[in-house]
Amino acid sequence: MGELSIRSVLVTGANRGIGLGFVQQFLQMPKPPEWVFAACRDPKGQRAQELQNLASRHPNLVIIQLDVTDPSSIKAAAARVEEQLGASGLNLLINNAAILKMTTLDGETLEDMIQVYTTNTAGPLLLGQAFLPLLKKAAQGSSGSALSCSKAAIVNISSLGGSIKEVYVWDLAHAVSYRCSKAALNMLTKCQSLGYREHGILCVTLHPGWVQTDMGGPGSQITVEESVKAMLKLLSSLSEKDTGTFLNWEGKVMPW
Repeated sequence: MGELSIRSVLVTGANRGIGLGFVQQFLQMPKPPEWVFAACRDPKGQRAQELQNLASRHPNLVIIQLDVTDPSSIKAAAARVEEQLGASGLNLLINNAAILKMTTLDGETLEDMIQVYTTNTAGPLLLGQAFLPLLKKAAQGSSGSALSCSKAAIVNISSLGGSIKEVYVWDLAHAVSYRCSKAALNMLTKCQSLGYREHGILCVTLHPGWVQTDMGGPGSQITVEESVKAMLKLLSSLSEKDTGTFLNWEGKVMPW
């Protein structure tokens, strides 16, 4: 199994947690991408300080302002990335940005459901649409017809919490809006895999594990570094047979 080899990647929610972990690991590769786009809502704010520090040391890191709930922000981000990449296109789009509302079933509100769905499900849909032309360019510029993450791919970061069959740790957290949004994200990934296959774009959804982040909270089982390193190793091995699947960080098929 070789290392993931890509010219360009964009990561959403890149200022902390898993998103920041992806950016750090891409920059540490023996052959890092020519361009790493790190997207977050407030690139100049205090919560993006680590990204700013990385950008000062890595000229191939470009911080992009992006609010995944705002269509105009998404379009502006796509235009900015296209300006940088030109005709080469974008190899890898990692939809990582997400929010979690720790409410009970009886406490869920319309406002919560809309906010969580907009971020966790509609955001990846709109990003896939906005970056499709760049993903298509990357696919067309790659040799061979087989699907791979080195060619062109959309990776949606989901959660076992979205598994309808498993309903993971229900007793610990109802988090209904989060669960529903991730179940919907899994279906979106399947739809994207069917709709974008003809363009040479692989689409997959990943459960990163119960990761030690602000969102992961107490009981988290693996570090960000462990999760991200494993996911990058997995991405390097994905092929045509994997498009549209729901896998965990180690490549195990997850129950839908």
